[in-house]
Amino acid sequence: MTATVFGAFPATALIDDAVGTGTAPRVDNAAEVFLTAAAARRPAAPAVRDRYGVWTYAELDAAADAFARILDGYGVAPGDRVLARVGSVREFTALLYGTWRRGAVLVPVNPGMKAFHLKAVLADSAPSLIVVEEPERTGADGLFWPSGVPVAVVGDLDLTTAGPVDPAARTERTVPADRLALLIYTSGSTSAPKAVACPHGPVVFAARAIAARLNYTPDDVVLTAVPLSFDYGLYQILLTALAGAELLLSGPADHPRLLGFARDHGASVVPLVPSLGELLVRLTSRDRRPTRIRLFTNTGAALNAPLIASLREAFPGAAVAPMYGTTECKRITVLEPDGDLARPGSVGPALPGTEVLVLDDDGRPLPPREIGEIAVRGPHVMAGYWRAPEPTALRFRRDPASGAVTLHTGDYGWLDDDGHVYFQGRRDDLFKRRGARMSSVEIEAATLDIDGVREAALLVPEEDRDMVLFVVGERPGLTGEQVLARLGDRLEAAKVPDVCRVLDALPLTPNGKTDRKELRRRLVEDSDGD
Repeated sequence: MTATVFGAFPATALIDDAVGTGTAPRVDNAAEVFLTAAAARRPAAPAVRDRYGVWTYAELDAAADAFARILDGYGVAPGDRVLARVGSVREFTALLYGTWRRGAVLVPVNPGMKAFHLKAVLADSAPSLIVVEEPERTGADGLFWPSGVPVAVVGDLDLTTAGPVDPAARTERTVPADRLALLIYTSGSTSAPKAVACPHGPVVFAARAIAARLNYTPDDVVLTAVPLSFDYGLYQILLTALAGAELLLSGPADHPRLLGFARDHGASVVPLVPSLGELLVRLTSRDRRPTRIRLFTNTGAALNAPLIASLREAFPGAAVAPMYGTTECKRITVLEPDGDLARPGSVGPALPGTEVLVLDDDGRPLPPREIGEIAVRGPHVMAGYWRAPEPTALRFRRDPASGAVTLHTGDYGWLDDDGHVYFQGRRDDLFKRRGARMSSVEIEAATLDIDGVREAALLVPEEDRDMVLFVVGERPGLTGEQVLARLGDRLEAAKVPDVCRVLDALPLTPNGKTDRKELRRRLVEDSDGD
């Protein structure tokens, strides 16, 4: 087997629903696919709740339409960009859907993004309107908004209307499938963020394909504590709307109260990155009362096996669904809940109607169980990078004969005989040392198998230094020497680092992933101080 297509129903079912058929592909505005349909089905059901209140689907529908009219008042035209530097509050959902109803493009930005990167995003996206959560953020951290671009504060926007939206008066527009819906900026490995251009068609397809695997229900309450500027968080808005479920939003400042918030509002599904998983496990050690949580999902940075075991112990009856994705196509694989028990290390098969391949260095498909670059084909592949033709051509490669696009992820892994993907790391995570080929994922996994180690991160070798291991202990007294000695019982000598540093906590990015740039900075700082 060299390439696989998996799914419970044919690709055409999703493609026809998402982009239509015929010579001019079209898609109903994504706001109609998600919000308008949900408001028609369940107008009185709770749609989104934050720490300050709740909106029903009818109220969210009205708020989104109100924002679309506000955009018209600002002169925002279809295709214009609306930059939202807004956190995990109800109003973000109205900004998303209202921008789409206007036919404009939402540019979600984490409020924690520093001026250095934010200036680059502002220059690159050229927004027609900027929306911020707090007025004091204007000019903060040396940031000055572009001249001539209006800046609106969420709290100053009138997002209320009298009663339900009249369908005949709704501002919704029909758009081509290739009309941009989102620009999602990723930092990548360089200092300058780049934006993944996400059209309506692929956004709708991806959300529906993920929904077909995860099966959210109208009774679900989806606790989303990952940032809404991170596509993992943002797509929870779409997945809950497809199911008619409730979205429960919590921001970073409220993480210490996350378990109580989940329990108070009956959270049943929780999307996780490792830092949030560790937090919930710690919080349950202080409060053992049961919750309604039935499912944890995971993507972004993988949950390690000890953390998954701790989650199952802390939340009896809750299943875990590992996933694998990249912003360039949203999601690549979804493993069935608790599928890791039968297939340890798997992140699941390809989404319905999509294809996953593993390629060698010459771009040729590899047979099962051979490691190569993971590549993806399907209607969920986005349109490339905004205003960046060279990176787009490198990652989104079009077949000259068929016109089909293959997304080269830059990630490495292998397929088993049934088409399940096993992730091995980024290109930069694979390296040779002392003549042996190895990956940081393998070394971190072995480290986490050591009793007393809660977290681990490896910096791979670079020109001026060997690899360095960082760990966080479960209790005081753990030393780097102890970790390396125990690691030598689990790995060949070439795979055991010479240096291990014990930290109180690993530094995290705003999306909850290990901040390896910060670890490198600390190494340089420590070396300068020697």
